[in-house]
Amino acid sequence: MHLLVTGGAGFIGSNYTRWVLEHTDDHVTVYDALTYAGNRSTLRDVEERWPDRFRFVQGDVCDREAFEAAARGCDGVLHFAAESHVDRSIAGPDAFVLTNCLGTNTVMQACRDLGIGRVLHVGTDEVYGSVEVGRSREGDPLAPRSPYSASKAGSDLIALSYHSTYDLPVVVTRSANNFGPWQYPEKVIPLFATNLLDGGRVPLYGDGLNQRDWLHVEDNCAAVDLVFRRGTVGEIYNVGAGAEITNRELTERLLALVGAGPDRIEMVADRLGHDRRYALDTSRIRALGWSPARSLADALADTVQWYRDNRWWWEPLKSMTAAS
Repeated sequence: MHLLVTGGAGFIGSNYTRWVLEHTDDHVTVYDALTYAGNRSTLRDVEERWPDRFRFVQGDVCDREAFEAAARGCDGVLHFAAESHVDRSIAGPDAFVLTNCLGTNTVMQACRDLGIGRVLHVGTDEVYGSVEVGRSREGDPLAPRSPYSASKAGSDLIALSYHSTYDLPVVVTRSANNFGPWQYPEKVIPLFATNLLDGGRVPLYGDGLNQRDWLHVEDNCAAVDLVFRRGTVGEIYNVGAGAEITNRELTERLLALVGAGPDRIEMVADRLGHDRRYALDTSRIRALGWSPARSLADALADTVQWYRDNRWWWEPLKSMTAAS
């Protein structure tokens, strides 16, 4: 097959591009606007390893003409492209609504007009809102509380509406917090890891007891690919590792991995609308045969080592962030 991956120069999209090129004979076109969180250096190794099966097209998912030109002739589309940082959405929500809602509509309409055979839309567990007890199931009401999660809830519903209204073969995944290599260093694990590797401190929100499920990106890529190929059209699939820990415990684990003490923690005011806990029921995707392959402890250690070994990639990004 020939697949088009939107947002393929970003974190999860680039990891999925590698995953599918390594595990299948498919060809991949990456379509990415190259905003601050997506850059060509993330795909340098991909272009070198698979020059005959990979191509890159720069374009915005809101640009219908450009997207249609890139997707024409493709068999499937995997829609990863999104604005995805909660703090940025609080400071400037307009870009999130534009990219995540209008962009998703543009992608779905183009896929419908082109007769794309399979479309996967990538979502997030944040659309369910804070879950005090139990686990969120795919049919639960949505209760997003930030402009980011609200725009992602809207994008899920837009994608699914193209199935119910136009019979577009859409499937949706909603994943827990991803981490791993090539993640832009504004997100908590790469931010904390790189700060600590540079001898700096790490900012911990509130009381540090907000709880998240942590899923290594390669496990998520395997889940996404399985849902894309074998998931039931029109369905949503939660993807989580069941590795739920508090932000305080996550911080302590990262400190231990770099040999740092608790004096490197800086307690800061809590984020606006900070959801207390996310947890997913993953029965549906496990019934397809998926389960996470990596333990949280091993995956965190490997991730910190990756950032230790790849300063060439993240140091310029942090320098640009500091200068902006």
